[in-house]
Amino acid sequence: MTAIPQGRRSRRAALVSALCALVAVTGAGLAGCSEQDPDAGTNGVGKLPADRIQARTRTAADSADAVHLSGDVVSNGRTYRLDMRLKSDGGSGSVTSQGVTFGLLRVGNKLYLKANAEFWSHADGDGKDGGGGTDTGAADKLDGKYVKVPQGDPAYQRFSGFTDKNVLLDGLLTLHGTLATDGHHEQSGVRTIRITGGKGTGGTLDVSLEGTPYPVRLVRAGDAGTLTFSEWGKDFSLTEPDKSDTVDYGKQLPTS
Repeated sequence: MTAIPQGRRSRRAALVSALCALVAVTGAGLAGCSEQDPDAGTNGVGKLPADRIQARTRTAADSADAVHLSGDVVSNGRTYRLDMRLKSDGGSGSVTSQGVTFGLLRVGNKLYLKANAEFWSHADGDGKDGGGGTDTGAADKLDGKYVKVPQGDPAYQRFSGFTDKNVLLDGLLTLHGTLATDGHHEQSGVRTIRITGGKGTGGTLDVSLEGTPYPVRLVRAGDAGTLTFSEWGKDFSLTEPDKSDTVDYGKQLPTS
């Protein structure tokens, strides 16, 4: 028997769904519409109990070489808007906090922060926006430059986590409370099965029913942010910036 390609199965399932909707309106009868299988043409994880779905999606996420993560994360009372591409040996992208956006690039254990003069003029001694600040002259020199973050500086620990695929996903893809399934859904055109923790109070996670069961959308517990995941396994290049575009302050970032 010839296998039907995944895309064709998905289109066929969509056609059947449309026909059944038409039947419901016209009152006509069509075999199969009354007992349509929502998992027809999927990867089958929608038929599994919630704990096994979570195990499958964590395995898929851990095994993927790369991912694009975007959305909001609330940590220690502060909201961070992330737009990061991550893989095992680093990541790149942007973070926005309190209206200020800065870029992050990590290649191996080398972390670079790129921001405008406004960011640096409001940076405190820990490299965190929101107090103290470098003097105007130093801030202007750092404007638009890649500033190498020393590994001993508190900012390294704070910001490197945003570029670490394993650390970030381990901290995010955890639902709290008793796991349960919460029906079939669709996110960005992808059919999903939703699992919840604590009837939703412990977070919800939409898992792809198409192809590999990757995480698609996460709503964190306690209104701690919503994140979407895409481009699983899509490789991208990570290269250190040119020396002419880099500032290295040695063992500590500049302070006022």
